[in-house]
This record gives sequence, structure tokens and C-alpha cells, in this order.
Amino acid sequence: MVKPFVPQLVYVEPRALEYQLGKDLVTKFENMGIEIRETTSHNQIRNLPGDNHFQKYRVAKSTLVLGIRKTLKFDTSKPSAEYAIPFVTGCMGHCHYCYLQTTMGNKPYIRTYVNVDEIFDSAANYMKERAPEPTRFEASCTSDIVGVDHLTHTLKRAIEYFGSSEYGHLRFVTKFAHVDHLLDAKHNGRTRFRFSINNDYIIKFFEPGTSRLPERIEAAVKVAEAGYPLGFIIAPIYLHENWKEGYHEMFEKLEAALPAFARKDLTFEMIQHRFTKPAKRVIQENYPMTKLELDESKRKWKWGRYGIGKYVYTNEEQEDIKDTLGNYIHEYFPEAKLEYFT
Repeated sequence: MVKPFVPQLVYVEPRALEYQLGKDLVTKFENMGIEIRETTSHNQIRNLPGDNHFQKYRVAKSTLVLGIRKTLKFDTSKPSAEYAIPFVTGCMGHCHYCYLQTTMGNKPYIRTYVNVDEIFDSAANYMKERAPEPTRFEASCTSDIVGVDHLTHTLKRAIEYFGSSEYGHLRFVTKFAHVDHLLDAKHNGRTRFRFSINNDYIIKFFEPGTSRLPERIEAAVKVAEAGYPLGFIIAPIYLHENWKEGYHEMFEKLEAALPAFARKDLTFEMIQHRFTKPAKRVIQENYPMTKLELDESKRKWKWGRYGIGKYVYTNEEQEDIKDTLGNYIHEYFPEAKLEYFT
């Protein structure tokens, strides 16, 4: 059982204390006996504890920064939503394949933004522009927000904010089972609560620091019982020895646990494993013993966003993935909707 995240070290940017959430969190962490340091900016954080790269990297992944979200222009978030809504950056998990490895660079600490009302105001403008069309906001593009929300409750506020909106919908995905504080949120069915799931081999070898599959499924059942629209992202779909059997077992476990009422409005998203050259370098530096297969010669090269190419599975392998997992979804959850495969 993975325990809820508690930061080893907290940094506070000066303007964070101008907001009530910033003050409240400082008080909370002081009462917990956690070391708190001031920093003029998250970019100025230096001298993290540790004698070498590995130690410093792991301390950084358990360091929380209380800061301000200055850029209130939202990125797009296709195919899952119209916009990414930024509440948190960084993650406490140690998933070897994660794209945050490269986007976070050598500063993999977790930043939570305390100017939440300003972020909501920006979301309101986006909703107004698109009205009466609905606008979906993805809250987990740069983090696993559930992993830190038991401390901040920012996500809970967001669920209730969009729950009372006319045209807004919230979406997020998590690998953590620490959802109890979100179960009584007034979501009004306007938040789709998704879990990232994978077979036991991938969770065991590539997703340290996250909740195990039975814990995620148990949390998903709680979420469904709380009336949330539910979804699952199978990601990354990774071809290892006996992968078809591994994914079949995953679907069997999910089908055995999920109550019938949770299947009426159920979604699946499928994302194949991919990597870039920069990601490969960082992964091998941070997790030198990883079993992750990163051989470019076995992959197909594909243009990615921002002009950075990525390595995906070959066309034949992609068809095999779509057919195999698509059939499992149809077999076990015939009423579910497969939103996309990428």
C-alpha cells in the first residue's frame, strides 16, 4: 500500500503568502514538522540535500513548492479535452516512461499553485468564449493532481467549481488511490474521474511510488459509488513477453470488481508507449537499471507536437494492440465507449 504523499521539504515563493491557500499550507506543514524554506522563484532552488544525482533527484521528487501560476493562458489538450487547466506541475511517482522526465528537466519537484481563483477566472473566460458549446478542462496534463490533493484540496474546489458551472466539464486521471476526500464533492456529474490502469508487469517494473492495480480498482469503485462519471486510461500500452495475457488478466480483475451501474457511462482511452531521444537520455540517467525497452530500431518514427519526433510501435504492432485491447473492452464492457487510441 502506497502511503499518501508527504513532502520531505517545502519551498515558498514570496507572493504565495498573499493568498489564503498559501498561508494555510505553510501553517499545515509547520504543524507537521516539515522543513520550510523561502525561495525568490522555483527557478532559484539550489542545494537540495544529497551526495549525488540519484539522491538529489529523489529529494527533488519529494519537494513541494508553493507558488503562483503566472501564465493564465491555457494550453490545448487534445484529444482528451479542449484545454489543460494548470493547478499542479510535477509528480511524486517514479514512472520510468513518464514524459514529465523531459518536460521537468533537472527540476522534477512538485509545484502547487495557490492563486486558484485566478485560474478559475481564466477558465470562466474560456467557457464564455465557447458558450453554449461545452468546454472540457484536463487537470492532469502536467501532474498527477490526486497525489497531492489530500494536502491542498485544490482539485476538490475545482470539482465543485465546475459542478456549479453551466458549460464547464472537468477531467483528470490518476494512478493514486487516495480519493476519500473527493467522494463528497458536489460534482453534479460534470467531472469525469479517470484512473490510469495497466497490467501487473508494467506497474511492478515501471511505476514505482504509485498505487497498485487492486488499490486503483478499489478506488474506482468508490468513485463510481459517489456518482462520478468514470473512465480508464490504459497507458502506456507496452509490448512485453505475454502482454496479451497480462492485459486480459487486468480486464478480468476490472470486470469482477466494477458494479453494473458504473458501466452505463464508462469510457476507455488507449495510449501506446512512445519515447523521444531526449526522454531516453533522461530515463537512462534517472533509472539506469530500468527494463524499459528503448531501442529505436524496433520502432516507427513519428512527428510529435512542437516538432519533436517520437518513437512509437510499428503499424502492425499498433493494429495488434487496437484489435486485442479493443476486443477485451468489447468482451468485458460492451456498453463502454472507446474514446481514442493514440
